[in-house]
Amino acid sequence: MHPIDDRKLFWRLLLPFAAGYFLSYLYRTANAVIGPVLARELDLGDNALGLLTSTYFLAFGAAQLPLGMLLDRFGPRRVEAGLLLLAAAGAAVFALADGLGGLAVGRALIGLGVSACLMASFKAFAQWFPPERQASLTGWIMASGGLGALAASKPLEFALGFAGWREIALGLTAATLAVAALLWLAVPEKADDHKGGSLGEQLAGVRAIFASRHFWRYAPMGFCFTGGFMAVQGLWASRWMNVQEGMAGAEIAIRLTWISGAMLAGFLFMGFFATRLVHRGIRLERVYLGAMAVALAAFAAIALLPQFAGDLLWPVLGACFSLSNIAYSLVARAFPATLSGRANTALNLMVFAGAFGLQWGFGVLVDALQAGGLVTAAAYRSAFLALLAAQVAALLWLLRPEPRP
Repeated sequence: MHPIDDRKLFWRLLLPFAAGYFLSYLYRTANAVIGPVLARELDLGDNALGLLTSTYFLAFGAAQLPLGMLLDRFGPRRVEAGLLLLAAAGAAVFALADGLGGLAVGRALIGLGVSACLMASFKAFAQWFPPERQASLTGWIMASGGLGALAASKPLEFALGFAGWREIALGLTAATLAVAALLWLAVPEKADDHKGGSLGEQLAGVRAIFASRHFWRYAPMGFCFTGGFMAVQGLWASRWMNVQEGMAGAEIAIRLTWISGAMLAGFLFMGFFATRLVHRGIRLERVYLGAMAVALAAFAAIALLPQFAGDLLWPVLGACFSLSNIAYSLVARAFPATLSGRANTALNLMVFAGAFGLQWGFGVLVDALQAGGLVTAAAYRSAFLALLAAQVAALLWLLRPEPRP
C-alpha cells in the first residue's frame, strides 16, 4: 500500500474507533464520581451501589461471545455503529430513571451498547494492518480510553458543579449518537473478510479457543487483575480513599485524574514503542510480566499502607494496568486471523466477568464484614487483601511452564 494511503487508512480507522472507546471508558468509570451523588439522592448502600455500577460489566461481558461471531461475520463498522444506538438509548433511560431499577436497566443497556468499542477496533486493525503493528495500534486505541478515564475524573466532577447528573447523561446520549454516525460514514468496509462460515463453524471456532491451554494461561489474569482493576477504578477506589485516607470529593477527583493520566501514559508508551520493542527482539511477554509484578507490589502497599502509598502508588497501578492489555495480543497470536474477533472477545469475556463479579462481590463482602463486627476501614482492607490474594494466584498460574504442542 502507498504510504499516503496507509496514513489515510490509519486515521479513517483510528479516529472513529478511538471516539467510541473514549465513550466506553467514560461510561465505565463515571460512577466513581457520580456514584456518591446517586447514593445521597437515592439512599443507596454499598451493596446496591456496587450492583448498579456493575450491571454495565454484566451486560458487557454477556455480549462478548456473540460479539466475536458478529465481528468475524459482519465486520467492525456495522456491528459497533449498530450497538452504539443501544448505548445512546441506555444513557437516555439512565437520565430519566427515578429509581434503582431504571438506573440499572439504563446502565445495562449502556454496557451492551459499548461492548464492541474495543474489540471492533482490534478486528479492524487485524483486517487492514500486519501482525507486527498490532501492539502499537492497540496502544493508540487504548490511549483514547485513557482520555475517557481522565474525562470521568476531575472534568466530570467539575461539570457536576454546573449541571446535574441527568443533564450530563443526556449530553452523553447525543455524543453517542454522533459517534455511531461517524463510524457508519467514515470506516472503510472490507467486504471480502465477511465470510465467517456457518453458525456451526463459528461455534466450533469458539470451542477451539476455550479448549486451548494457551487461552487458559491468561484467562485468570484477565479475570482477577484486569477485571479487578476495572472493578476498583470504576467504583471502589473513591470509596477506599474516603474511608482509609479521609479524602473528600474534590481531592478524590484529583487522585483519579492522576491515575487516569498514568494509564494514558502507559497506553501512549505502547502506541509509540511496542512495534519498536518487537523489532529489537524484546518480547512483549517480558514487558507484560514485569508490569504485572510491579502492579501486585503496588496494590499490596496500597492495601497495607494506604496513607503512605496513596499519592505515589495509585498512579503506578494505573500505568501497569494499561500494560495488562498486551495480553490481548499474546492470546490472539496463537489463533488464525479468521478467529481474531472470537479470541479477543473470549479474553474480554473473562475480563468483564471479573469486573462484574468482583465489583459487586466487593460491596457484598464489605457489607458482610461490617455486619460481622468489623469497622468500615478494616472491612475495606480485608476486601482489598482478598482481591490481592486472587491476583497473586492468577500470576503464579500464568508462570507455570506452558506444555509444548
